Amino acid sequence: MDGFASLLRSIERLVGFKCSNYKEDYIKRRILSRMRLTNTADYEAYHKYLLGNPQEIDPLRNALTINVTKFFRDPEVFEVLRREVLPDLARHKKTIRIWCAGCATGEEPYSIAILAHELTALRRDVNVTVYATDIDTGALQKAMAGIYDEKALENVDRRRLRKHFISRDDGTFEVRSHIRDFVKFRQHDLMSGVPIARYLDAVTCRNVTIYFTEKQKNELARLFYSALTADGYYIMGKTEYLGREVEHLFTPYNIAQKILRKAA
Repeated sequence: MDGFASLLRSIERLVGFKCSNYKEDYIKRRILSRMRLTNTADYEAYHKYLLGNPQEIDPLRNALTINVTKFFRDPEVFEVLRREVLPDLARHKKTIRIWCAGCATGEEPYSIAILAHELTALRRDVNVTVYATDIDTGALQKAMAGIYDEKALENVDRRRLRKHFISRDDGTFEVRSHIRDFVKFRQHDLMSGVPIARYLDAVTCRNVTIYFTEKQKNELARLFYSALTADGYYIMGKTEYLGREVEHLFTPYNIAQKILRKAA
């Protein structure tokens, strides 16, 4: 029996992570990082270690689902959201609903919440809700705690830092409650085929699909299409793209920043 295939079956059973949805090279890199840390020489040895050491399940899950992120990652994208996307939505509706899919440890949904706070300070008749989801419950716990180090905040200017964060004695910063109130965190598997909500005005899913197979990327595009309201916005990662099978579902809005709109 192939050692790698056998290991993947155990990972799906023990960790609850569906490896077949992701590129094989990505899975192998993540497993190899755990093999180095556990001093296991090959897939068979690591498989045996995993089965004999239940405490390895959480570190492996974290390795498989890890996302490197920060507040206002790719600032130009958020500037378009601030100047164009959110004001456009506010012109047409009083309730704006945004899904931040694959939110990791929360930097992106809180960044959107800061923009929402700035919008609603000018438009008090508008209400914004950010649904933030991820498959990794450990990452969601960190997100809900809302405590970040200085490096995660390097794109946050001093005015926003003072206004929206509490400086803690240990050098970290805590998101203030008026920003937290915009965000609803929930565990969700993007591969479930079910959106977190319907009739959404925008979906952000950035730097997530780069790990998926082409088939899963296409299914995810269809999922977001079904979740968005007419002319809703879909914001992708800078290096991501739509497959040919699904590119007709969306029209470009800002090509440079990978912002699309739902096609009629």
